[in-house]
Amino acid sequence: MGSTFRELWDDPTFLSPERKAAIDFEVSLIGKFIEAREKRGITQQKLAELSGVKQSSIARLERNGTSPQIDTLFRLLAPLGYKLDIVPMES
Repeated sequence: MGSTFRELWDDPTFLSPERKAAIDFEVSLIGKFIEAREKRGITQQKLAELSGVKQSSIARLERNGTSPQIDTLFRLLAPLGYKLDIVPMES
């Protein structure tokens, strides 16, 4: 193929703007999730106990090995003191 990651990322025939936005969102979301967990000093195992989500599922989510389901996100964020919100896009 010979293309670099940047060339493929910037190629709208390879990756639609909507898919790029979804990837960016997911990477940002997982990064913020990890940051919140670490800021609270909570291990994956402790979060598993608090949320009822298996530690292996938390690990897989943190390495972007799976896309999180909304209900799982709520279960994981609540013990960390966070919630999901829908906010207007910046113009």
